[in-house]
Amino acid sequence: MLMPCRRASIIFSSIYLVLCIDFAYIANMVLESKRRLWSWAFYDWANSAFATTVMAGFFPVFFKHYWASGMAASESTFWLGMANGFSGLIVALIAPLLGAVADRGGLKKGLLVFFTLLGVVMTGGLYLVGEGMWQWAAMLYLLAGIGFSAGNVFYDALLPDVSAKQHLDRNSALGYALGYLGGGLLFAANVAATLHPDWFGLSGTEDAMRLSFASVAVWWLLFTIPLMLWVKEDKPAQGLTIGPALRDGMRQFMDTFRHIRSLRTVWMFLIAYWLYIDGVGTIARMALDYGMALGFDTSVLISALLITQFVAFPAAVLFGRIGERYGARSGILIGIAIYAILCVWSMFMREAHDFYWLAAVSGLVMGGVQSLSRSLFASLIPHGQAGEFFGFYNMMGKFAAILGPLLMGLVSLATGSNRLSVLAVLLLFVAGGAVLLRVRVVEQRVRETL
Repeated sequence: MLMPCRRASIIFSSIYLVLCIDFAYIANMVLESKRRLWSWAFYDWANSAFATTVMAGFFPVFFKHYWASGMAASESTFWLGMANGFSGLIVALIAPLLGAVADRGGLKKGLLVFFTLLGVVMTGGLYLVGEGMWQWAAMLYLLAGIGFSAGNVFYDALLPDVSAKQHLDRNSALGYALGYLGGGLLFAANVAATLHPDWFGLSGTEDAMRLSFASVAVWWLLFTIPLMLWVKEDKPAQGLTIGPALRDGMRQFMDTFRHIRSLRTVWMFLIAYWLYIDGVGTIARMALDYGMALGFDTSVLISALLITQFVAFPAAVLFGRIGERYGARSGILIGIAIYAILCVWSMFMREAHDFYWLAAVSGLVMGGVQSLSRSLFASLIPHGQAGEFFGFYNMMGKFAAILGPLLMGLVSLATGSNRLSVLAVLLLFVAGGAVLLRVRVVEQRVRETL
């Protein structure tokens, strides 16, 4: 018979062992959850390099002065616009259908990897395109843009798979923050290489710009590997193969398209999002052109773009905290109000430092508005339909930044003033904010818990 103290020792040792096993299991679950989240968030770090270095930075310049050299400036601008427009239009049209297919077949991660590889290969291919071969450059850029934009549909749709609902605001902001930081770091390195190619053992600016496209491809692929390895999506109860998933996805897409207006909260949010994100996109795409029209030097504009990237990094994290404490809608409305003030302020800019301040303040709210919009939408949509609904969400985003530039151009032509054209963007923010105020976020969340 065991002595009492020995018996107690065995009992306590057994309890201790069980507690250790439980603690290890819980710790592993926490670490696994964190690993999935950070692996997901680092995809923004990966693909933002394409948005900064290729889309916003070097491709427009290199296309005009290298691949389309000798072509009239208006003609090269036309073909560049066509490549941008067609890639956005294609993704806007197919995104909801692809999202529905991904939901039915549990294919969000697989389709994300597919479009990522498309973007990586096409971006890397730009390094091989020789001078004057503008057709090849435009085609590769168009396909890379499809890979980038379509990939974002499924990246956004994976947010509910890696985040608890009460932390959507914070975790969405984490992705945007890492995106601004990662994209900004590589862009800064590529800018340094073009300004000082001898520092990097390159023969000139031309080699540096060509190499920048290869660097984006490597960066994009390298930092997508954690998502490939550790992010797991929630599979539907009965996953389908691609054929049945396509048929069911088409049926589901048509059903949702017919009934989406009956989901009043979602419908109202999408209208508000389309309006104010059009304003955000217009500022991002037209700021450099606006600055050049006001006579600012190109170096000032590039420096301002870098400022925006690095300011947006901590600001996106801050807005995630604001969203958690005061609500995502409140955070978005704060950002919209600041954007409206910037529109008025930009009409009176005179000096380079004014443009730097504009870039810095814009960076403070840009990432916050984008990240909180994603998390708010994720909290509104029905469970199990993230791919399809984020397809609509991204479709609205792709059709954005069309109305704003058009209105700016019309106001500029009618008034003969570039400065007054900013009033068109102000109108988008005011209208978007007004509609967003009518989105009944609290009522929607309460209804989902009943």
